Amino acid sequence: MTTDTPHILIADDDETARLLMRAALRKAGYEVSLAEDGADALRLFGSQRFDMVMLDIDMPGLTGHEVCATLRTEAGQWLPILMVTGMDDIASIEQAFHSGATDFLAKPINWGLIGHRVKYMLRANQASLDLQVAEARGAAILRAIPDLLYEMDIEGRYVHFHSPSHPLLTPPVSSLIGKTVHEVLPPEAAQICLAALQAAQAHGASTGQRFELPTGPRSSWFELSIACKDTPPGELPRFIVLSRDITERMDSERQIRQLAFFDSLTGLPNRQSFVERVEREVRRAGQGGPGFGILFMDLDGFKDVNDTLGHSAGDQALKTVADRLREAVRSADLVCRPSEANSGLEIARLGGDEFTALILNIQQPDDALVVAQRILTLMRAPFLLHDREIVLTTSIGIALYGEDGEDAPTLLKHADAAMYLAKDSGRDNSQFYNASLTEITMRRMALEHDLRLAVEREQFSLVYQPVFDVAEGRICGVEALIRWSRPQHGWVPPLDFIPLAEQIGLIIPIGQWVLRTACRDAAGWLRDGLDLWVAVNLSPLQFKDANLVESVMAVLTQTGLPARLLELEVTESTAMEDTAATLATLKAFKDHGVEIAMDDFGTGYSSLSYLTRMPLSKLKIDQSFVIGLPDDRENLAIVRAILAMAGNLNLSITAEGVETLAQARLLSEMGCNLLQGYHFSKPVAAAAITALVSTERFGKASLLGVD
Repeated sequence: MTTDTPHILIADDDETARLLMRAALRKAGYEVSLAEDGADALRLFGSQRFDMVMLDIDMPGLTGHEVCATLRTEAGQWLPILMVTGMDDIASIEQAFHSGATDFLAKPINWGLIGHRVKYMLRANQASLDLQVAEARGAAILRAIPDLLYEMDIEGRYVHFHSPSHPLLTPPVSSLIGKTVHEVLPPEAAQICLAALQAAQAHGASTGQRFELPTGPRSSWFELSIACKDTPPGELPRFIVLSRDITERMDSERQIRQLAFFDSLTGLPNRQSFVERVEREVRRAGQGGPGFGILFMDLDGFKDVNDTLGHSAGDQALKTVADRLREAVRSADLVCRPSEANSGLEIARLGGDEFTALILNIQQPDDALVVAQRILTLMRAPFLLHDREIVLTTSIGIALYGEDGEDAPTLLKHADAAMYLAKDSGRDNSQFYNASLTEITMRRMALEHDLRLAVEREQFSLVYQPVFDVAEGRICGVEALIRWSRPQHGWVPPLDFIPLAEQIGLIIPIGQWVLRTACRDAAGWLRDGLDLWVAVNLSPLQFKDANLVESVMAVLTQTGLPARLLELEVTESTAMEDTAATLATLKAFKDHGVEIAMDDFGTGYSSLSYLTRMPLSKLKIDQSFVIGLPDDRENLAIVRAILAMAGNLNLSITAEGVETLAQARLLSEMGCNLLQGYHFSKPVAAAAITALVSTERFGKASLLGVD
């Protein structure tokens, strides 16, 4: 890395957290050093230069708070210090700021966004440093040319005036002497001055009180610095008052505050800014103003860019989209959050690959359609990403004020719905929100009706994806996967009906059917001489069932399957929703001999601190970390870290999504012997498992493609 690359120090006693954070920040372009505890962090900080420090609060020895306070004393106030905490109570947050933290970051950490969070903190810190330089320059000028320097008594009376030549001072000096601030300043400003004098009398000095004065075409801001003088007995207390012009600083601070209303990646107004802008147009239109429309845009195929070329390419694509949208929209189409008279005209980014435009002064619906067509045309041009030409079209939904809604939330919702209509109509087109969207609602209602019938009539089926133990060269278990052939429609992907089942309360009976069927099939294999465990996924809603343990054990009793051959898979988010209740349920399963696996590990909390408390048997590495191996260095580092952690905890590991021989060989060489994916076998029906097992005993060498 070059010397211009920001250098970040990470201190965390959790090895996994350190490695994951380093991988994420290196991917974002930063140089990273790691400290395993507070003492190590102070040692490294004393020997190297760092642009930012990230501290875990709960560390052995010196806590994050103690390290933060020491660093703040040694490095001053301008070092960005980010406290990383799994505690989200107000007291913990206040303690972090009290010890000198710049900001805090709550666990679980969103690894995809941490690079942007660090980038913003460094940018904001640089802006603060720039402000510090501006203040120092202003202080030097003030020392050379004393400006608006007064001597006042406790009643706010001007006793002496030491700077008679300030350009903002309109009355002559002689007219101030003997008058009070109430006679010279507006009431609000006068009250602020008196409060500052009283604070200086109580504490010896007072700084930071600000007030605004009308001084011409626009107001000017002043900041008071007051020191108490030694006053002879019998006289009113007197003070030296410096009134500093801070108008420029206030303008800069206003610009910094504006960062909260703009997207850091594209520079476009964000969701909050856009919604506020729409609300203002709603009020204007409601008072007889011109109509307006909203375009809701979503990129077609953007996920494929992230999955194949990486998030850096995705970010570059989003920046290019923003540039094209600026070009596409005429100057009156969108007014962003105003701060200056010439604030400019822009598009907004709501998040991800979703963009919006506000089209003003619409006379007829075709006005909005013209803008949408211009955007569609510009978006069809290929994108050059990482020296490859990629085609990214967009689907656009249009909602018009009055016809489609009369408030911002309704208009955005309807524009979003119209965008999905454009998706369903083949993508790369625009659609108005209209009555045809009722058909979409009807389709969802029909899907819900058929899903309820499917539960009643048990129209589901299970397939099983084998898990291979490459060390022994055999199938050791299977994962049960649900399938639904909807009458007159065909196969419905689980991602299309499982979320709906959770929304309408059907996931409990579906989960019970899956568990019962999987245990029955596994018991049948056992009677045929196949000692295979079966893994069944638990929905978060199932996990909240107070009778979950009893119902699972009842199924095992009914089917005759030994508890050791049942593996229940839970997600990280499920396990962390209610730690006490979750821990009790998991321990109950463990006591009964049921195996517990953490599914999709690495995509959520990923902390050693809670894993050590969970009675787990296995971790399943999420397929998102297997994709790209062996070439993806970041994913490789994460997988190594997970394997090392699992070894320390005596947990077995299954890697999901193994699709190539190279991935299988690499994972096996790294010590991960349980592999699952299309490289070995697609999911098959229960009847095919016996035949598959009987033909797959080829040994480790054959499974890994070794002659």
